[in-house]
Amino acid sequence: MSSPETAVLASALLLLELAARPAAGVEVYFEQTTAARVAGAPSGPGVLSRVWYAGRRMRLEPGGAAGGPALILRLDRGKAYRLDPERKVAVELALERLRARAQMDLALAGELMGGAEAPARTTELPGDKVVAGYPCRGYRIAAGAASMDVYVSEAVPLGVDAFADFLEWSGAGRALGGMLAEMRHLRGFPLQTRSRIEVMGQVQETLSTVTRVGLGPFPPGLFEPPAGWRLEPEAPGEGP
Repeated sequence: MSSPETAVLASALLLLELAARPAAGVEVYFEQTTAARVAGAPSGPGVLSRVWYAGRRMRLEPGGAAGGPALILRLDRGKAYRLDPERKVAVELALERLRARAQMDLALAGELMGGAEAPARTTELPGDKVVAGYPCRGYRIAAGAASMDVYVSEAVPLGVDAFADFLEWSGAGRALGGMLAEMRHLRGFPLQTRSRIEVMGQVQETLSTVTRVGLGPFPPGLFEPPAGWRLEPEAPGEGP
């Protein structure tokens, strides 16, 4: 990402992808790619993410062969961990600091996207699209200076509102009120989201595409620091 605005917008889009509701007891896994463009030119190589979600437990990690540190969020316990596979260390993060950072990023994203203040409206896009093997219908959500094309599929057993605890914790409901409220009216899971926003006269676009969807149950240890790893507290001043 080449600018803080693009980075927080990508964070907001990930939350919008997560604003889906599995049927009771369903655990959801998905992979998605996110690519940004500024003034029509690619902004960085793009990002591949892997997400496991099970109620108040979440695991996020980068995709690709290189892998990298994973983040485990345990809202059910009030804990969070960053896993460093190279050192086999699990760093216990300050959850309130992590939450404050998420809320700050989302507040900026909400300002850029129109957020809770600008009225949002939804129109249906013509034609259908297949994303990750699922048939989708498209909708355009517009609010303030931002517009977002969202393709949702009812073939995936997910809908809106199941991530209420996470959305409340992160502040997404307040920061992205207008856009998020419109998302709640869509039937199905968002498999592709393309946003467009003009910041200081410069058009920024972000495309997030789910490439794979899977359902649990997941191994119990997926949301725990691995056995045998060293557990360390977060260093003062260290960011997540």
